[in-house]
Amino acid sequence: MNDPGLDEPISNDAQDVENQEKDEKEEKEEDEQAFLEPSRWWFASTAFPLIAGTFGPMASAFSICALVVHWRVYIPPGAAEQNGVPIPDPKWLIGINAAQLVLALMSNLFLLLNMARRVRFIIAQPITIAGWYLSSFALIGLCACTSGPLVIQPTSDHAFTQAYYYAIFSAGLYFLVATLMVVTVYGALRGHYDKEFQLTMSQRTLMLQTISFLVYLLAGAAVFSHIEGWAYLDAVYWADFTLLTVGIGDYSPSTHLGRGLLFPFAIGGIIILGLVIGSIRSLVLERGKLKMGARMVEKERRRLLKKMEKSDKNEILQPVTSTQGAMSRSSTKTLSDTLNERERRRQEFDLMRKIQEEAHTKRRWTSLIISGTTWFVLWFAGAAIFQAAEYGQKWSYFGSLYFSYTSLLTIGYGDFYPQSNSGKPFFVFWSLLAIPSLTILISNMGDTIVKGIRDVTLWIGNFTVLPGEQGVKATLKESANKMTRGRLFDDEVSEQPPGMLGETNRRGGDEAESDDKEGDRHPKSNPESAAQRVAGDHAKSEAARAKKQGEHGDEIPKGKRHYHVVLIKEISKVMKHLNSSPPRKYTFDEWAWYLKLIGEDENSADTHRAALRKPKPDGEGLGAALADPNKNVKWSWVGNRSPLMGNKEEAEWVLERLTTTLNRELEAMRREELEREGDGGEYSTKDKPGEGDGPSTDTIQTATSEKDHNKP
Repeated sequence: MNDPGLDEPISNDAQDVENQEKDEKEEKEEDEQAFLEPSRWWFASTAFPLIAGTFGPMASAFSICALVVHWRVYIPPGAAEQNGVPIPDPKWLIGINAAQLVLALMSNLFLLLNMARRVRFIIAQPITIAGWYLSSFALIGLCACTSGPLVIQPTSDHAFTQAYYYAIFSAGLYFLVATLMVVTVYGALRGHYDKEFQLTMSQRTLMLQTISFLVYLLAGAAVFSHIEGWAYLDAVYWADFTLLTVGIGDYSPSTHLGRGLLFPFAIGGIIILGLVIGSIRSLVLERGKLKMGARMVEKERRRLLKKMEKSDKNEILQPVTSTQGAMSRSSTKTLSDTLNERERRRQEFDLMRKIQEEAHTKRRWTSLIISGTTWFVLWFAGAAIFQAAEYGQKWSYFGSLYFSYTSLLTIGYGDFYPQSNSGKPFFVFWSLLAIPSLTILISNMGDTIVKGIRDVTLWIGNFTVLPGEQGVKATLKESANKMTRGRLFDDEVSEQPPGMLGETNRRGGDEAESDDKEGDRHPKSNPESAAQRVAGDHAKSEAARAKKQGEHGDEIPKGKRHYHVVLIKEISKVMKHLNSSPPRKYTFDEWAWYLKLIGEDENSADTHRAALRKPKPDGEGLGAALADPNKNVKWSWVGNRSPLMGNKEEAEWVLERLTTTLNRELEAMRREELEREGDGGEYSTKDKPGEGDGPSTDTIQTATSEKDHNKP
């Protein structure tokens, strides 16, 4: 008899567990083949909401600046427009301006709550989009009225204040972020991604950090305008170039109280600004790098497969079955030279490594070109606008370039500075865009130009004052081989594996193997650190062990207990690889060993297929298939189901699959024990835990069929 009241809670818990497992499974499938989706949908689902979360609060801050000050001034004879006499605005203009600010703040609030998952997507987004569009149209209408029907004659004696130009910038930003969110909603409704934002914690807090910085800037400006007797919007301009460390110098605290408060104000603002830029950098350089990198690998993969198909050199991509026997090598080899399936897969694996390297190089330089172009546009276009805004100072375009350059690099000499009512607001808006873009540019230069300069410096040092272990002759041969793309000294320069192992092998071949016998023979001038040496030596020894295992067919233990112990040991080793720098990239032999442990055999063509050039997302990546013993899947190293495709590091991918396999094995053992207990506890010695055969049938099960809808 069941206990009353327990059936429903137990069934609910079971349902929750099933739903959680289903969600995890769908997440794995989506993550493994996300690179097949065009990059524009990643921008729509992740980048656009974060851009809106950054620029939305900025637009609201500008709206506040447009509300607290009159929009028009009268210029007395002989005075400048920045010293004009304010003209009161009509009450209806102030009312509409205040109403649009309330709508915009509500839009920001609902977007923030949606990012924090407090309000549903389908409720928050219409409110956010409608509020921003209404605010934009309201400000556009007010600016049009002020410059049209409300214009005061003669125009030479009147001018617009900084608040008017802040309203223009605010209207443009509102329209931009509302349009971006329309694209985001459109992609969600079309089913390209979930209707809930899939954002990391740092990305969710980006909007909060941006709001904190802008509130800090506006509040600080209010305090210093009162202490120093500045106009409020002039104080906003001062706070902006102070917190951005430009330091133009046309405004500076003159009172003891103001100078004393500058100490905590400046350091606090710089810290908040650092958090904002760090989050933006995380979005652009980390998440964006992974997504765009995986997509570029997919494009490079398709390009190479198309090239191989046209040149009829795709024999290497065809699996070698037992009925076919051996297959001929490439056209440069004789037909008597043959490959078995493992050797063919090794060449396929090497081909994928080359694809990854080409895509990685293209991604780095593409990122540099995009960030560099953005920076140059801000520089040259900003200089042109400053020249037009500062017509009263008669700046030349070269002088404007000089001012923009010194401001972008936060040099801030102070010999040039904006004075007009249009120049100061534009400087605030422009600098808030320019300084973060410079940070991203410098980061991208570190992966390309700076790295190239470092490599050239080390190369010169290798045959001058800091001779390396390879010697001058070997260094020159290796350099010539790289510059000619393998046309020179190809036989004398051996190809190195990627990642940490390759860095280790470059230190000197056989000398590394004799270090234990002959002591420390590494030159003291070698710039490589001791930690890198140790990690590299471990990587080399593990690769050698995997190669030796491959020579014996990657045999796995027969007994379950021994097999489980091996899984645990390998999991422990792979966990150490997660924090490797550079990220650990496994050799083919290591991959073959790990795949054998989780149920895939590189020596057998049963689960191998020729790569599809233009596959469609099918939710059948190798990792998702191995997590489901009932799913059959065929794959190729250069196909869309390859574990080398996608956004995850290799160590992370291997660790997830090893732990999934171990968990499934232990669960199978637990079920067997429960079944035996249900049969009365009678079982033979062979059935005792740890004494039976090796991996369970579910784990070793491999696929023999291929989905028809995946065919091109």
